[in-house]
Amino acid sequence: MMVKDSIRSLVAAAVAAAQADGSLPPFELDEIDIARPKQAGHGDYSSNVAMVAAAAVRKASGEKAAPRQIAEAIVHHLPTGGLIDHVELAGPGFINFWLAQRWIQDQILEMLAAGPDVGAINRGQGQRWQVEFVSANPVGPIHYGGARNAVLGDALANVLTAAGYSVQREFYVNDGGKQFQLFAESLFARYAQLLGQDVPVPEGGYPGDYVFDYARQIIAEQGDRFLQMPRAEAIEQIKPLGRAIVLADIEAELRRIGVEFDNWFSEKSLYDEGLVEQSLAYLDQRGELVRRDGAVWFAASRYPKNEKDEVVVRSNGVPTYLAGDIAYHYDKFIRRKFDRVVNVWAVDHQGHVPRMAAIMQAFGLDPDRLVILMYDLVKLIRDGQEVKLSKRAGNLLTIDDVVDEVGADAIRFNLLTRSPESTIEFDLDLAVEQSNENPVYYVQYSHARICSILARAREEGFAVDARPAGPEAAGLHLLTHPSELALLRKMLELEEQIELAVEKLSPHNLTHYALELARTFNAFYRDCKVVDPDQPQLSAARLLLCRACQAVLARVLGLIGVTAPESM
Repeated sequence: MMVKDSIRSLVAAAVAAAQADGSLPPFELDEIDIARPKQAGHGDYSSNVAMVAAAAVRKASGEKAAPRQIAEAIVHHLPTGGLIDHVELAGPGFINFWLAQRWIQDQILEMLAAGPDVGAINRGQGQRWQVEFVSANPVGPIHYGGARNAVLGDALANVLTAAGYSVQREFYVNDGGKQFQLFAESLFARYAQLLGQDVPVPEGGYPGDYVFDYARQIIAEQGDRFLQMPRAEAIEQIKPLGRAIVLADIEAELRRIGVEFDNWFSEKSLYDEGLVEQSLAYLDQRGELVRRDGAVWFAASRYPKNEKDEVVVRSNGVPTYLAGDIAYHYDKFIRRKFDRVVNVWAVDHQGHVPRMAAIMQAFGLDPDRLVILMYDLVKLIRDGQEVKLSKRAGNLLTIDDVVDEVGADAIRFNLLTRSPESTIEFDLDLAVEQSNENPVYYVQYSHARICSILARAREEGFAVDARPAGPEAAGLHLLTHPSELALLRKMLELEEQIELAVEKLSPHNLTHYALELARTFNAFYRDCKVVDPDQPQLSAARLLLCRACQAVLARVLGLIGVTAPESM
């Protein structure tokens, strides 16, 4: 149980005890808020429960109640010892809690026992969530801007897993629409050109040199046989070959930044397996489709923020892109029965969000089960100037290009330093700088420093890796220096940081927490001599603190997908 949940339970029990002996009148509390105070001198945690209770008393009885008197009654029934050292009242009725120093010290062994799962919480209780992200058109390497989508979705899936959710990562392959058709035609043109034919790239197609590379692969495997058949037939036969080549490249490209998927879902399969017809029939049965002007329309205007109906089947019988979206989400919710789905979309798609909410309501589902997580642009900065390159113009800056320049860890860390809705300026020069000004370098160096300390202690004969028999034997009660306790308190924030990332559906707080933890560790290392043969018991306790800090720091880095090096 999280620390604040334990305090919440103690407060709830104190309220019940105070009501039972008549110290407090009967009232119901919907929620007991336990938060970290903004000022360090106000304890480890604080609660406004007395003010909330005063409002509940007025609502239940019509009588006024003084929040401070309610707080005094609650505090009188709160146990101390164990988790809580002492409690104080502040202001009009705030209750401030100080954690017991002995309990804080003992948590080192709990963290070490948790191992790589340190900080895990069970908020999700096994709920089935899907995170669908990247989902770039399979028309070439992923433009660098897509790295933010990839890193955001992957880190969010990591955090959800750590919070007790069963998570599937999915890539939606847009292989059934106009852009993929244009890519196939562009690929055929390059294929034919390499074989001496004068076939132009179609208007609006993909002229980039990388398409020649794909065409060369097809020639190596298939020869010139596609020139021996009608153009339309050749393009249809080249399509699956091009798709396989592009997806293999995309998969390899994403793997370089630590992103992998559980499922690659084909848009084309929605049509091949009849899911478009099935999902539209489902909506039709529910009275959500109307026929007008020879076309079939989704009655979106019935739902908030949708001003007009939307065509799902044109008058020529061809389904629209929206029909595919309907079928895809029918498959996610009605067939595969995910409890919740998070779609990670670029901000330029925000106009489609109300339509997706309408689709959920038309299915008879709670629209909150579908979360559209929007992210803003990434600006690459080199030598103080923004780097602008375009896929369509053939001047392509890919994820691979940036990994080659700054490395995967710099990409992942920097793209998670801001909330998704904020624009990011990624300084390529700073990203490779080996200094404390480079945040990912500073955090990774701090982890490597801990590993170096532990290695030196082993060389000097300390039993660094031994399992302590208990807190007493480990000498944890010796850890009383303010910098030791500050580090322990910072380490204990991990569970709450994971919970915050889930609540916000954004893991950007974890990069800031990693920096704060690294700074707090370095302050401890500055103030406290860790390996001291003249004080073997204190050194042993501090080495345990270092081991636990290493575990926590490695866990945070793992959640955001950044490596935790043992040396630098």
